[in-house]
Amino acid sequence: MMTLLEVLSPLSGSVNAVLVLVSAFTSAVTAAVGVGGGLLMIMALAQVMPAAALIPVHGMVQLGSNAGRTVLTWRHVDRTLLAAFLPGVVLGALAAAWLLVRLPTGVLELCIAAFVFYSCWGPGLPKRALGRVGTLLAGAVTTLLSSLVGASGPMVAAFIKQGAEGRLGKVATFSACMSAQHLTKAFVFGVAGFVFRDWLALMLAMVASGFLGTWLGLRLLHRLSEHRFDALFKWALTLLALRLTWLGLARLLGQGG
Repeated sequence: MMTLLEVLSPLSGSVNAVLVLVSAFTSAVTAAVGVGGGLLMIMALAQVMPAAALIPVHGMVQLGSNAGRTVLTWRHVDRTLLAAFLPGVVLGALAAAWLLVRLPTGVLELCIAAFVFYSCWGPGLPKRALGRVGTLLAGAVTTLLSSLVGASGPMVAAFIKQGAEGRLGKVATFSACMSAQHLTKAFVFGVAGFVFRDWLALMLAMVASGFLGTWLGLRLLHRLSEHRFDALFKWALTLLALRLTWLGLARLLGQGG
């Protein structure tokens, strides 16, 4: 068994096994609560994976996880919102592939956290922001951020929270938008020269376990009331935003020191 696990990636067999389990758990979290699994996963991957592989591998695993969740909840997807979001995804991916100047380390995390805090606890977004142009801009900005820091999920979820109806609609539409966003990373990091082949077996194993986690999480979601889901969704976003705030401040202060 260990021999099979050892050939999944350049990491050790025991680490590969843990990451496969982490994928199942984080997929279940996102399916049940609506958000959070992607950020939990990238935090886990960051402990054991080379920096150059972190965002592309995370992106491909999240693509599989979100695609599976989209298939299982497709009839609940807000297709109007998704159609407006997709052109922005393309623009954001093109910008990420050719971007030469990045914001200082920490600023991106703080920007995402600020938007999430506003969306959860501030007044609702104006109707103009939820229109086609606003949704397109949200798709472009979050896709760009996703390629740079790999943590745009809370920002997309905060936007979907304002636009989609019902707990299943929120989870389904979020999953469809994130599937499109993560798909672009194959292009962005392929252009940058990343060799996906070295990590393909591990990514496939994590996608398979993630699909199982999604199925389990959706079973829990069906048992939640709309009120309880909205409360869990808001607090999950808030906790993730607090984590991003801490991370962003730590990086900024680290740079200053």
